[in-house]
Amino acid sequence: MKALGLDIGTTTISAVIFDPEERAVCRAKTIPNQCFIETGNDWERIQDAERIAEKAFDLASEMLDEDAEIASIGLTGQMHGILYLDKEGKCVSPLYTWQDGRGNLSEERKVSLVQEIRDRCGITASSGYGLVSHLYNRRHGLVPEDAAGLCTIGDYLGMKLTGRKRPLMHAGNAASLGFFDEKSCTFRTDLLSEMGMEKDLSFLPELTEDFARLRFFRGRPVSAAIGDNQASFLGSAGTEKNVVLVNMGTGGQISVLSDRHFTAPGIEARPFRRGEYLLAGSSLCGGRAYAILEGFFRSLVTAAGGPDRPVYELMGRLAREGAALQDPMTAVTAFSGTRVDPDLRGSFQNVSEDNFTPASMTIAVLRGMAEELHQMYDLIREGTGITALRLIGSGNGLRLNPALQDVFRETFQLPLSLSPFMEEAACGAAMCSCFRDIR
Repeated sequence: MKALGLDIGTTTISAVIFDPEERAVCRAKTIPNQCFIETGNDWERIQDAERIAEKAFDLASEMLDEDAEIASIGLTGQMHGILYLDKEGKCVSPLYTWQDGRGNLSEERKVSLVQEIRDRCGITASSGYGLVSHLYNRRHGLVPEDAAGLCTIGDYLGMKLTGRKRPLMHAGNAASLGFFDEKSCTFRTDLLSEMGMEKDLSFLPELTEDFARLRFFRGRPVSAAIGDNQASFLGSAGTEKNVVLVNMGTGGQISVLSDRHFTAPGIEARPFRRGEYLLAGSSLCGGRAYAILEGFFRSLVTAAGGPDRPVYELMGRLAREGAALQDPMTAVTAFSGTRVDPDLRGSFQNVSEDNFTPASMTIAVLRGMAEELHQMYDLIREGTGITALRLIGSGNGLRLNPALQDVFRETFQLPLSLSPFMEEAACGAAMCSCFRDIR
């Protein structure tokens, strides 16, 4: 028996055919997403949801055509973002992605929407969280007139595949929208009403705490979409505890599996399986911090008359040189702020006449990326008593950067192994569809 896993990422859409008994990927394919919509607003990050779903639908059909042994289908995708549905389950809006910044814009109260939510409700709901985006849209007349519901892009793909008119949302995806009580696995309708969204409660989807089944696509059962964080953990660590999953892609993230609900500033308790949580902390810049530094170095090369091409190989050599420095500069790599403090910015410290060099700057950025996640791990460890025995690394930002792997080993003082699969989230989605407790 084989399973098909589909992962709708921010920049790519991936599919794997997975053999759960052999724990092996039989076939994998990744295609570009390329569905961002230019709006002229530098804070706005939206995508063509219908086009994304069409691409993923076609990819699923292609993989099923290639392998008749596929017996189940699992789904995952970028969390937090939402799209709107009409009464027939048709998408009537773009996808407002997790990167969208409308929640950080100042409102009538002269503070940002996320700050207003914090002041009035006592909760942290970051910009890019679906219900924050919805509140902004409602206040500014941006909710489509025929909208009757909302869901994530993974949920919408599940509807497209199975013909459902209403989404069935896993609690992990629901929690990523904000205004959610992870302990009871229900939306905080009292707080939504406090923010003036009492008339929109009918927009909220049906929820499940299990790895539930939707309907069928071409004779195969399709599982309800799970968040890409949950899927990546499944694909990388399975259900193993006392490990830290470190993911470095566009953003950065650590995840620890726990039987206990725990939150702290910057740490979320994301529903996993019933009675289990992923304690997760995210850095907004993550691997992009290294890409920003690469852009800086490349601009110097081109300004000096050199070729305009990537300089990552050079940066690898600089990192090794910087690691040997006795007194290098240090860096805070929150170039895009943090979930807790969107206005925070990056900085370089301990800059001296001797260490103001490209090598020192390179190792400082790598260590800053790791340190931001290590501080989140410390919060989890101190709050729960969970002590990790090892790190599992995932994401191309880590997989393709040996210097960063060494920095994580150094920073966490733990052994690091890479996830056995390149497409961790898609593999995790496939594994999800094979769980025996699925209903």
